[in-house]
Amino acid sequence: MNDPAKGRKLSFEHADRSTRWRMLALLTIAEVLGMSVWFSANAVSGELRELWGLSATQVGWLMAAVQLGFVAGTALAAFLNLADILSSKIYFSVCAVLAAAANAALVVAPSFELTLALRFVTGLFLAGVYPPAMKMIATWFRSARGLAVGTVVGGLTVGKALPYLIHAVHPSDARLVVLAASLNSLLAAVLVTGGYREGPYRFERRPFSWSLTGTILRHRPTRLAIYGYLGHMWELYAMWTWIPAFVAASLLARTGAGAGAQPAWAGDVIAFGAIGAGGLGCVWGGWQADRFGRERLVNAAMAASGLCALTIGLFFNGSPWLLAPIAWAWGFFVVADSAQFSTLVTEVTPRHAVGTALTLQTSMGFLLTIATIQLIPRLVEIVTWRWAFTVLAIGPALGILAMQRLSALRQESRS
Repeated sequence: MNDPAKGRKLSFEHADRSTRWRMLALLTIAEVLGMSVWFSANAVSGELRELWGLSATQVGWLMAAVQLGFVAGTALAAFLNLADILSSKIYFSVCAVLAAAANAALVVAPSFELTLALRFVTGLFLAGVYPPAMKMIATWFRSARGLAVGTVVGGLTVGKALPYLIHAVHPSDARLVVLAASLNSLLAAVLVTGGYREGPYRFERRPFSWSLTGTILRHRPTRLAIYGYLGHMWELYAMWTWIPAFVAASLLARTGAGAGAQPAWAGDVIAFGAIGAGGLGCVWGGWQADRFGRERLVNAAMAASGLCALTIGLFFNGSPWLLAPIAWAWGFFVVADSAQFSTLVTEVTPRHAVGTALTLQTSMGFLLTIATIQLIPRLVEIVTWRWAFTVLAIGPALGILAMQRLSALRQESRS
């Protein structure tokens, strides 16, 4: 006889399998929209530089302020256990709306100092848009989780590049670029509020605890996983922040050398591709990690991105047809491994300390980015754009070393 209860169970499982792909599409689109406020000020930094007479270091702080805000928001959310107290979609949506408001206020900011404060607040609220989305999609995926999380991270990567594409279409209207990014973030809130629901694979509560910090730092596999992430972050945001300036300077130098002026939109299109290519890189990285292992994937990605950091300066002042492919390849690989570092931490850290380990990893990584964001313009003054990016290859090199040691430890534990 047929068992009705078993039939209902199979029906629900089939529904979950079909629904999870819709949830993945929904959250990926929401991340594309919601994260477009992250680089909105950087996309119009040329206009802001002229408006207030900013130095290269001050332009760097437009990005660094967002990083600081994100670290503060991540830490605050961990201390208050917001992800456990609030509904995921309410947490995401409220933060997306508040980030949109802080970003939109840029168009009426009367000074550079207030702009930095608004950038900090934007980053603070983006801490409720980026990390929760990865947890939200993970509740729908047990198998192919690397691909799912990688796809969501790919969406947020494209979202960060989106202001450059908008600026390419409307190069003379900085306010439109900023307001369009805020509108996108509002649409992300509407999309998640109306369409998202929690999946069947919910997480147990793993709150942050200062008392576990020592345990984490003494646990060698966790420490090595965090070291690998720090090597990745040493390179990532400095590349994202300064590749548009590098491309613009290269095109300008080529014009000055008599090669002919490039279209006004050319620099923005190449910059958009350099950051946006990471969206495909993240999907590829998640797929490869599920097939061949996370350590192998992150090592391959870091080797490729480190090689790009070492060589892209050789294309400075060269043909855009040669510069664009190397910039886009760098953008593809520089973030392809990003989502996998968090997954590695969840795999190697003692279960009771996972929440604290993830918070420490994220906070340390984003704080490190501030140093390299500020380092690049200083190196440009000393060694020019041709060699400034080579220092970023240090991070992938050290990250690969950490991952090789972690892989050896995990193989020993299995044998």
